[in-house]
Amino acid sequence: MFFVGDKIVYPMHGAGIIEGIEEKKILGETRKYYILRVPCGDMKIMIPLESADEVGIRSIISESQLSDIIDLLGAESSEMPDNWNRRNRENMDKLKTGDLCKVAEVVRNLMRNDRTKKLSTGEKKMLTNAKQILISEMILSGEMSHEEAEGIIESTV
Repeated sequence: MFFVGDKIVYPMHGAGIIEGIEEKKILGETRKYYILRVPCGDMKIMIPLESADEVGIRSIISESQLSDIIDLLGAESSEMPDNWNRRNRENMDKLKTGDLCKVAEVVRNLMRNDRTKKLSTGEKKMLTNAKQILISEMILSGEMSHEEAEGIIESTV
């Protein structure tokens, strides 16, 4: 159970701060929801409390773990399939885990691929989404601005 003010990660959307816990009646069913504000894009998300574990909600990483993520961004690229479909599926599976190490790996590999051979439209969209997820958690765990987080990614990869 999380509380108002907690910084959490919602896989595929990124990190945010719980602004409230509200009871809402949707489609005739009353449930309690976390109201999550994500700093990137100033988005608000409602997450049902009873399914928070199922969707992979977790606390954000610590500031010391953030340096490991930055090291991972500078590490060698991991092998990716040549087949676009298989590569896309593997990257999507990594993003769905909510594991920031896997998200950083996707960002690193796609950014490097984009520099050597231009990414397809689908991969560009995936890279943008993965970067937003990574940046949102960097902002909250490292207490930095969006620009600082993006600069760290660009200069490290």
